[in-house]
Amino acid sequence: MSVSRCLIQALFLVAFSVFLTGCNWVVMSPSGDIAAQQADLIVWATILMLIIVIPVIALTFFFAWRYRASNTKATYKPDWDHSTHLELVIWAAPLAIIIALGAMTWVSTHQLDPYRPLSRIDEGKPIPEGVEPLEVQVVAMDWKWLFFYPEYDIAVVNELAAPLDRPIKFKITATTMMNSFYIPALAGQIYAMGGMETKLHAVINEPGVFDGFSANYSGAGFNGMRFKFHGMTEADFDAWRDKVKREGQPMTRPIYKQLALPSEYEPVRYYRTVMPGLYDKILNRCVEPGTLCMKDMMKSHTQHAAHKLDAGEHYAH
Repeated sequence: MSVSRCLIQALFLVAFSVFLTGCNWVVMSPSGDIAAQQADLIVWATILMLIIVIPVIALTFFFAWRYRASNTKATYKPDWDHSTHLELVIWAAPLAIIIALGAMTWVSTHQLDPYRPLSRIDEGKPIPEGVEPLEVQVVAMDWKWLFFYPEYDIAVVNELAAPLDRPIKFKITATTMMNSFYIPALAGQIYAMGGMETKLHAVINEPGVFDGFSANYSGAGFNGMRFKFHGMTEADFDAWRDKVKREGQPMTRPIYKQLALPSEYEPVRYYRTVMPGLYDKILNRCVEPGTLCMKDMMKSHTQHAAHKLDAGEHYAH
């Protein structure tokens, strides 16, 4: 390889490194405790794997250089085929790494289960006594996000806010196709599916404005399914809530039906009141008057099946 070619490659690597320094690696420097624990898991898993990867790569180059054809001083043993010590090193090291990764994954899978309520708000900071989670009901629509705050009877399109150091309990569903609710600074992504409810528990520890979006392609308006998540002090959150109450309109059934129509790049909208039970009706697909809700349908089927089972047992006796 010529000197000029080596120089070009070196300059390319330097330029690429400089370019990467401008990237915002929010996944690796998050502002929420759950996302921070997930980032730590990525770091430790990478370190454990590099314990094997780096020596293997280094030895590959070493052996290629040491036993090159022009090196007549290298020992040549064409009949050598076994070394107990070498076999132990080759198999024991990867086995130890696999055991460590498995144990770490098993523990973190349970600790970071999105359905599991939080046991702390930050490292070394348990949840203060008497603090209840802030419930946020999330609806993925075509192609926008609708957030309900049942505690305050308000709703917001394409904007989300939460006070610092207060646990958040997200309940997530969708109107039609599947999406993925994701705020990298807060926690991992979780799917939003029509007729189903998923959950996510998280907390924000630092003030700021963070990006949220759908991480699952859902059609023509997918690129516009973005919103801002505001981490606020308690006072700022109260002011934001008052702003929603002051500037919003009522969320009635006709307004919701209009909002549910497919649209792209929707602006932020506020709703000062919400039709009672609207999220539950969206989840159970019975927003239209007279429509049988899914939960009532399943309850009816369950009761019918139980009745048939009882009748069969009675007949058998």
